[in-house]
Amino acid sequence: MAHVVTAPCDDCRYTDCCVVCPVEAFYQDDRMLYIHPSYCDDCEACVPECPVEAIYAEHDVPVRWQGYIQLNADRCKVLEDKGQITIKQEPLNGPHCEEN
Repeated sequence: MAHVVTAPCDDCRYTDCCVVCPVEAFYQDDRMLYIHPSYCDDCEACVPECPVEAIYAEHDVPVRWQGYIQLNADRCKVLEDKGQITIKQEPLNGPHCEEN
């Protein structure tokens, strides 16, 4: 069972969660982060590190964000050539980002 990055990460892209991931399962694009479902080992280390509470276990993703399960898988396939994100970077802090 993998974890999934959902809507609250869109336009924020905090990378605190990436630093603690023991299997380097995170990818990013110009808007948000994604977790590769084949790499995630379900350790949950990333969950408390997300300041916008965007990360859920796949079976706990809220109904309104169920589409993010497939989005994470699809985007990770596209982003694999760019490599995983493993170090903390400056957040995007876009206009739709609201830190909890």
